[in-house]
Amino acid sequence: MSRVVVVPPDPAWVEIYKTEAARVRDALGPSVVEIHHIGSTSIPGIFAKPIVDILVEATDLRDVDMRNNRMESLGYEVMGEYGIAGRRYFRKDNQDGDRIHNVHTFKSGTPGIARHLAFRDFMRAHPDLAMQYSDLKRKLAAVHPDSIELYMDGKDGFIKEMERRAAQWQAEL
Repeated sequence: MSRVVVVPPDPAWVEIYKTEAARVRDALGPSVVEIHHIGSTSIPGIFAKPIVDILVEATDLRDVDMRNNRMESLGYEVMGEYGIAGRRYFRKDNQDGDRIHNVHTFKSGTPGIARHLAFRDFMRAHPDLAMQYSDLKRKLAAVHPDSIELYMDGKDGFIKEMERRAAQWQAEL
């Protein structure tokens, strides 16, 4: 059982993202339209699990599927949709078995992309709410250090409310 570990913000996360995003772009080839840094490591100043999340916009998921072996050669486990229709999910652990990267790939223009980017941008634009999220993550990790499920369940209501507010905020821009 892996522990839920939330760490202080690390400025290196941006460079880790850039390096890995370039590798992913090369592996997935010409169907890649855009790559984004998402998740908590993309929100400045907040505590996070030290896992860099990458969002890939692609023109064709069938082309992505045909390149699974390239992602495996980078150390990724190919997970398919993994519970979200229209997504291709890849995850990568380090030598110690700790997760270090998640790659979420969607066809360009789909709601999964907009939802992730709206949440990230809303949190970046509202540092007070980002700090509330950071505090919640720290508390949940302390209370549920041995249960990623309880940790995730504890964040769910906050995330859904922020996603709702983010969508409204983005519509007003």
